[in-house]
Amino acid sequence: MNDVAPKSAEYLDDGAPPLTPSQWPAWLAIGLAALAARIPWPLQRALGRAIGNLLTVSPWTRTKVARRNIALCFPELDAAAQHALLRRNMQDVGIGLFEFARAWWGSVAPMKKGLRVEGLEHLEAARAGGRGVIVISGHFTTLEIAARLMCDYAPLAGMYRPHSGGAMEWAVKRGRLRYATAMFTRDELRPALKHLKSGGLLWFAPDQDARRGDNVFVPFFNRPAHSLTSTHQIARLSGAAVIAFSHIRRDDGGYTLQLSPPFADFPSKDATADTAKVIASIEAMVRQAPSQYLWLHRRFKRQPEGAAGDLYR
Repeated sequence: MNDVAPKSAEYLDDGAPPLTPSQWPAWLAIGLAALAARIPWPLQRALGRAIGNLLTVSPWTRTKVARRNIALCFPELDAAAQHALLRRNMQDVGIGLFEFARAWWGSVAPMKKGLRVEGLEHLEAARAGGRGVIVISGHFTTLEIAARLMCDYAPLAGMYRPHSGGAMEWAVKRGRLRYATAMFTRDELRPALKHLKSGGLLWFAPDQDARRGDNVFVPFFNRPAHSLTSTHQIARLSGAAVIAFSHIRRDDGGYTLQLSPPFADFPSKDATADTAKVIASIEAMVRQAPSQYLWLHRRFKRQPEGAAGDLYR
């Protein structure tokens, strides 16, 4: 496992936690989150819903972004239905805060009750002969807890964008390494490819608009979305299969983790077509549980040249 320094001059390359005074506020927040991870799960869910109700009526900029995304992606819903979806989404964001804390620093024993894991046979078939597998998902509120739960069944490594603050990067990476086999930053392409070529599993979520990397516009809810071609590129360079991974928090409080059959004829020679296939698979996941998607992200911030201006104004 590689210890990777984030973009913080105060992070210590020897693996020791950064303890300079400028990091103390972050350590306080980490300590509070670690304590929150130990609150009983039923109370966490109630608190998460309460936080979400407050976020729904708050002037928070990200709430406005979520409201706009829902309007753009679900124009068939009337204003009342869109508001109801926004409220459920904010509640899921609130619950997700506690799920993230539990995944990194707490126990997931309550989440294992009623857990359903489907499609492991697809993963085993894809790994036959020592082939690596790319496991893709979207940015859902259940993202981190689902990764931790799935690691009991498959040795996932992850690719991620490092935190800019040294304390948060140190604490979160070590929290993830409690269950992931390795963590690679998005700049660590070479070791990630080596991991895949040796038959490893690499999980990441390629569904957000990123300034860096190769991007193309492909449909997402019938709108052009600026999307990374990373799945195509990494599959082409590594020879890995690609499998979609959906994760849903059910109404009964349990979780369903589902792995799809490998994408057929992937990668092709067409990066745009492959990226469209990836984003379409993530859209299908969103339609299964629309309130659990991270609508807080400005997914349509960049638009093709000549298109309408900023959709979030």
